[in-house]
Amino acid sequence: MLDHRQRIIEENDYLLELWHRSKAGDKAAFCQLAESQYRALFSYAANFTEDREFIKDSIQEIFITIWEKRQVLTIQYVAIYLFKSLRNQLMQEFRRNKNAVAAPSFQEISQLSDWETVETAIEKNEADSENQRKVRQAIESLPKRQQEVVFLKFYKGLENEQIAELMEINRQSVANLLYKALTSLKSQISFFKYWLLVMCLLQ
Repeated sequence: MLDHRQRIIEENDYLLELWHRSKAGDKAAFCQLAESQYRALFSYAANFTEDREFIKDSIQEIFITIWEKRQVLTIQYVAIYLFKSLRNQLMQEFRRNKNAVAAPSFQEISQLSDWETVETAIEKNEADSENQRKVRQAIESLPKRQQEVVFLKFYKGLENEQIAELMEINRQSVANLLYKALTSLKSQISFFKYWLLVMCLLQ
């Protein structure tokens, strides 16, 4: 767990360096920043819609806006800022066009990026293709907000407080969503080690 947290800290330090260079007008650094986060942003957006062109346009729009406003922006956690910006962009578009939302397939998501399922994030050494298939099916059966919080927790490795800020809900609501999601997954997938999930939930 400490290694995972250290990796997140180091990743943010790297992204912050790229961001500071971008803010100073370094276009190459900004392109490098955008490229490094594109796949994760695409996977996150796929929790809301399966329209791939719509997702691409939304990601492009947030990066254009960030570049244009870079001199007045203050960013501490780059990935969280990008995720929140994309979420807000998607929500604005959904309000304009209620037909834009389509339920994503987690099988499609796994093919679009290096998506890590809950099971592989926790028990990498025990994972196999059949277990991964079962996990994807179980996650797909969860309500959308539970899918989102599982993605942010186990794919992106965010803390509950960070998820709360991104989703614009309180920390207890994040804990409740995680508890419901993990309880549902546990009931469907017997090979989960529930005490490990609870440890992650209580961070």
